[in-house]
Amino acid sequence: MKTTFLGKTVSGPFTIPSGIVTCSASIIAAFIRCVPQVGVLTTKSIGLNPREGYREPVLSQYAPGCFVNAVGLTNAGAEASAAALAALDIPSDRFLLTSIFGGDAEEFVAVARLLAPVSDGLELNLSCPHAKGYGMAIGQDPALVAEIVSAVVAAVDVPVVAKLTPNTDDIGAIAKAAVDAGAAALCAINTVGPGYFSAHGAPVLSNEVGGISGKGVLPIGLKCVREIRAVTDCPIIACGGISSADDVQAYRDAGGSVFGIGSSLVGMTTAEIADYFTALSAELEPGTPDSSPTTRTESLVHYDVDMSFQPVTLRSNERVSEDIAILRFDRALNIQAGEFIFLWIPGLGEKPFSALTDDPFSLVVINLGQFTAALMDLPPNTQAYVRGPHGVAVQPPPGSRVMAVSGGTGLAAVYQVARDHVRQSKLQGTNGCAEFFIGARTADRLYFEAECDEFAAVHIATDDGSKGYHGLVTELLDEHLSRLSEAERQSLVFYNCGPEPMVHAAAEVQRRYCNEEQIFNAIDYCTKCGVGICGACGTPDGRRLCVDGPFLGSLR
Repeated sequence: MKTTFLGKTVSGPFTIPSGIVTCSASIIAAFIRCVPQVGVLTTKSIGLNPREGYREPVLSQYAPGCFVNAVGLTNAGAEASAAALAALDIPSDRFLLTSIFGGDAEEFVAVARLLAPVSDGLELNLSCPHAKGYGMAIGQDPALVAEIVSAVVAAVDVPVVAKLTPNTDDIGAIAKAAVDAGAAALCAINTVGPGYFSAHGAPVLSNEVGGISGKGVLPIGLKCVREIRAVTDCPIIACGGISSADDVQAYRDAGGSVFGIGSSLVGMTTAEIADYFTALSAELEPGTPDSSPTTRTESLVHYDVDMSFQPVTLRSNERVSEDIAILRFDRALNIQAGEFIFLWIPGLGEKPFSALTDDPFSLVVINLGQFTAALMDLPPNTQAYVRGPHGVAVQPPPGSRVMAVSGGTGLAAVYQVARDHVRQSKLQGTNGCAEFFIGARTADRLYFEAECDEFAAVHIATDDGSKGYHGLVTELLDEHLSRLSEAERQSLVFYNCGPEPMVHAAAEVQRRYCNEEQIFNAIDYCTKCGVGICGACGTPDGRRLCVDGPFLGSLR
């Protein structure tokens, strides 16, 4: 479904709106490889200086397919972003649309000059509803919109697209001001709001309010695009609530040229997104029967994603070392090996954790920041909340020998993998078994050894030699693998979790003795939303840890 956008013939009429999924250069590269229907590649919004954004939670679901979010314009800054985008190999049939923001015309121009040389076009974020001083605060004033658009147009030699807010009484007037000032195209709509959503008596988002997106904003988006088309004939990137071919057609009828799909991708793996856009394109082909069961794309949307919170009560907080603790709660969680959950404490925030045990639910905390520091001293009987599980459960091949390799708090991610594999093997009458390779800096940072020893061989390594092997766990692993026969190595499957350098070192050792297909790695790439939307957990090869993992194959 090739289409033309701002003078360039692109491979498909779709984009992912700014701030959703394609939020890093590596994820954009993955979409170039896997999703040709997305002809316009839109980045997340980039400002002049790095910006951390808001603490988690940054996304919440208030009804199936309906969301409220406040990420806070998180970005690495214009210079770092320009370097990352410059490294991309953009095919001739793709259009790289770089989204930028600023507090005034001067700041927009400064960002534009840095990013225009690596972009096919610039999208001006004049519409974010929850970042003070940016976005919507600017985009509701026609004169200010015209000032910014004209300043950027004069400063760069690539097309400029103005992204408009629906939170105005007359979006047509805003659109006309942008086009008269030189905008080559418009994008509508950004999220509606700000909106508020609570759970268990507390606001879910750390920012309390955020932009509303998803299925519920479809009528507003359609109305806005119709009003824009009434005042201009320039191309319109139409977005807001699209989940099906019927929605795309409705936006096309309203005047849309390119179609942005975002919230409907919640919970989808990269492969599922590719399948979704393939089906969507097929359904939009002329002559496709409306009732064709293979092309009803809305059935591929994950309306069953559960982001609700269930209460749990802390029963004990056991300090392992100065910066490691085990928290045990009052109930079981239905969580499969390899999945993870988010622990939320209202007013403090939320973070993702692997469940050390599922019945009763427990987790391991290492003090790495404000949230985990608070957990270290959380008193018994504290009420907390859990959402999930998220991620892809793992199931080792029947009869295999699981090699669970961990460092730091990584044992929590691999313990249930090994435990459940051994249990399942006994039930099935296969010879599946497990071994643990546990690394720590010192003996006083080790935990859960006895529990591991109940069903598997346990190999300990400490950096200082205070217990077990004196050295790195990867060195111990290397020695062990070197003593195995070729036949023994063929039955191995590795699950590595821990600090990134340790995981890469373990995988490198394993490749010397086994095939890549036997190795699975879990590294924490700053998971924020847990459902694949914010892009924070993008890996170097463009997979998103929270939906494609957390255990992934090759991470070279």
